[in-house]
Amino acid sequence: MPQINSFFGKARQVLSLAFVAFVVAGLVRVQDVAGMSGDFATTSPMGTLIVLNKAEASASLVDLASGIELLKIRTGEGPHEVAVSPDGRLAVMSNYGIQTPGHTLTVIDLESKKVRRTIDISPNGRPHGIEFLADGKSVVVTSEQLLSLLRVDIDSGEITAEIGTSALLSHMVAVTPNGERAFVANIGSGSVTVIDLTNNIMLKEVKTGSGAEGVAVSPDGSEVWVTNRTADSVSVLNATTLEKQMDIPCADFPIRVKFTPNGEYALVSNAQSADVAIFDVSRRELIKRIPMNERAAGDLQQRLFSDRFGASPVPVGITIAGNGKRAYIANTNADIITILDLEKLGIAGRLRAGKEPDGVGWSPLNIK
Repeated sequence: MPQINSFFGKARQVLSLAFVAFVVAGLVRVQDVAGMSGDFATTSPMGTLIVLNKAEASASLVDLASGIELLKIRTGEGPHEVAVSPDGRLAVMSNYGIQTPGHTLTVIDLESKKVRRTIDISPNGRPHGIEFLADGKSVVVTSEQLLSLLRVDIDSGEITAEIGTSALLSHMVAVTPNGERAFVANIGSGSVTVIDLTNNIMLKEVKTGSGAEGVAVSPDGSEVWVTNRTADSVSVLNATTLEKQMDIPCADFPIRVKFTPNGEYALVSNAQSADVAIFDVSRRELIKRIPMNERAAGDLQQRLFSDRFGASPVPVGITIAGNGKRAYIANTNADIITILDLEKLGIAGRLRAGKEPDGVGWSPLNIK
């Protein structure tokens, strides 16, 4: 990713009256959208949303029952992605850095709402894509600076494996449900590196398309979908044979992909076209595009993406609550989290986040 010009931006603008309700530490209660019925408190999934505010070096913990931010927790500079442990008790953030490359992971105990530890992964730098392994004791995280995938023990803080990707700008990572393989998307090489996590070795590099960035493994472990941001396509790979099966057109600038828990849909956020594309996974067909209906903030020159995408709010990070009914999309250039109703396939509401929200995660814990 290009580097942001300055860490400090102008003060946050006064919240719009459209978001008036409980204002707490810069995050507000959800805004009801015209045409949607029911009360937010009774229809929203329970649990906690973790929002990384990359220009503020912070993580917001949001109570989804009320839509209110509980608190902000300090992280390292430029937090980009977050992984939540299988039991929902820990969240680990990759601190990518801003002008100076980052080299730390922040581990937050969600029950105590405190930083448990900061893990230094030096000399590896620019940590980005991150996923918990099934044991809940370790994560895998990409290092763009040294073109590798690291396996890190959360309790000891030790790097237990370092596997080279043999590719440029190794960015996002996805792990199969059985934990045996990891797939690393390489922006600079337009490819995915497949890694055997049992033996900690690289198996293969698969060419997908120019600007391969987002990657996700289907819930049944059979397919891998990769968003090729420059090629405006989504590649579908067979997770067993490691062969590319097809490319699905998807404009404009597809940047992330996420499967619903039941495997019915794949959601793709598109930074340039300012929408989320919904694909039927079994048919591999686009069924709907949902515009974010927001505009970029007025201080674009002080942001990571600057004015590269014009007035687009730049939807990037995606997380889906455990019941599969709601998705949360970080609109990084608008400081908004858009909530999608995955039953009605429409916008259910919005949350005002900190500056430049990017990575988002969900925990089933209801913390107070």
